[in-house]
Amino acid sequence: MNSSLFKQLFKRSEIYLLAVLVILSVALTLVNPKFLTLENIFDLLRNNSFLGILALGELVVLISGGIDVSFTAVATVAQYVMGVIISKYFIDNILVALLIPILIGIALGTINALLINYTRVHPVIITISTLNIFYGFLISITGGKWIYKFPPSFRSFARLKLITLINERGIEYGLSIFTGFWIFVAIITWFILKYLPIGRKVYAVGGNIEAARRAGFSILKVQMFVYCYMGALAGLASFVQAQLGQIIQPNAIVGRELDVLAATILGGASVFGGSGSVVGTVLGVLLIGVIKNGLILMKIPAYWHQVVIGIIIIVAAGVTAYQRKLKRKKELV
Repeated sequence: MNSSLFKQLFKRSEIYLLAVLVILSVALTLVNPKFLTLENIFDLLRNNSFLGILALGELVVLISGGIDVSFTAVATVAQYVMGVIISKYFIDNILVALLIPILIGIALGTINALLINYTRVHPVIITISTLNIFYGFLISITGGKWIYKFPPSFRSFARLKLITLINERGIEYGLSIFTGFWIFVAIITWFILKYLPIGRKVYAVGGNIEAARRAGFSILKVQMFVYCYMGALAGLASFVQAQLGQIIQPNAIVGRELDVLAATILGGASVFGGSGSVVGTVLGVLLIGVIKNGLILMKIPAYWHQVVIGIIIIVAAGVTAYQRKLKRKKELV
């Protein structure tokens, strides 16, 4: 029984991902002993919460057999509208500031879902188009102006911690509220995919869309759910990003699609649909964060970071495709 359990365990890509993460973390600690300190781990989690939330939304889209590359534009539009409203009308209510980008994200996600369903054009083409449309409209209307005047509640919220500790220098540090957001979204996403009917439908549509259609599943409803969920998380992530920087720059988010896709695919999500896990995605985000941290420690120029991320995507997608091929061969035998 134990032997069977170990065999099943080592078939999961998450185990190998965790092993790489541990080995890489130990290697970086040898280079810089401060790397594996609790303070640095909390900072790493906080700094990658934005990426982590977006990756969980992309995970759901990829499992459904789709793909979304417009989420950075959705996040940018949602963030900017939130910034304009709370700064112009000085709305000193953090809940309102949180809800505005989420609702806008859902609205833009709805547009993506309707276009994909009714045009039957591949999602990558539609979402590349909407990325340019959403972002282009925003820049043309705003002129790319930065927003940096926020109400007191918006500024104070960024300092909230779920756990507060004090280091040897007497400086406070801890587990950020934004890491809590990421953990909460991960739990919700896991619960939806594992226990709710819509989660099973997402896997079914991603596994075989025609079979799902013949089984009576509404493809439109599934696509509406996944792209609206992606939109909602893009809105939430945009709130987190604005909080982390305490400034809203229209050009700060667009261009980070590769990081999100790399983390999600690295975590085991298939570009062909039907597979992927929350645990794998979280580990993928952490690995991307650790790799980038390592590149900085080694003083490698920033433009090489994207080269490394591109290589990671190719390797991860190649491994996924190879595993899919082996699985098909076993099914034919």
